[in-house]
Amino acid sequence: MSFTWRYVVRPDGSFCRVSNLDGSLDNVPDEELARLHPVRDEDEQPARPCSRCGTELLLHWHGPLMTGVWMELCTACDADRPAARAFIQWHHNPDRDPKALPALFEGWESETMHAHGWVRAPQSEAPPSPPAHLPLTPRGHG
Repeated sequence: MSFTWRYVVRPDGSFCRVSNLDGSLDNVPDEELARLHPVRDEDEQPARPCSRCGTELLLHWHGPLMTGVWMELCTACDADRPAARAFIQWHHNPDRDPKALPALFEGWESETMHAHGWVRAPQSEAPPSPPAHLPLTPRGHG
């Protein structure tokens, strides 16, 4: 079983991330994913203040399952962190490239989780294919 993420980026830079088990969404166009995952009502996602400085966060996100980490992206507090800075710059760029989002998000996620004492496990490679089997013949007959 393989697991990847599909990202849906809206024109304002907001986005959602959808799990893509075994490539089940590989053939679903971005427009269809956007329709299936509409923008949340502003009342559902009120602006949050940064827990460090109190200014409004650019992004807040739950860390990976079972970590209990609440990730915050603050333009004031995170500008000195390389991955966060790149993500902030992408978000503020009106000509942002949606294809750059997965690498930027995952870099910021890794950097943030590392600051909380977590390290991303290396991705395992697909197991090698088994050797080709030769037909078996009884000893002395082949």
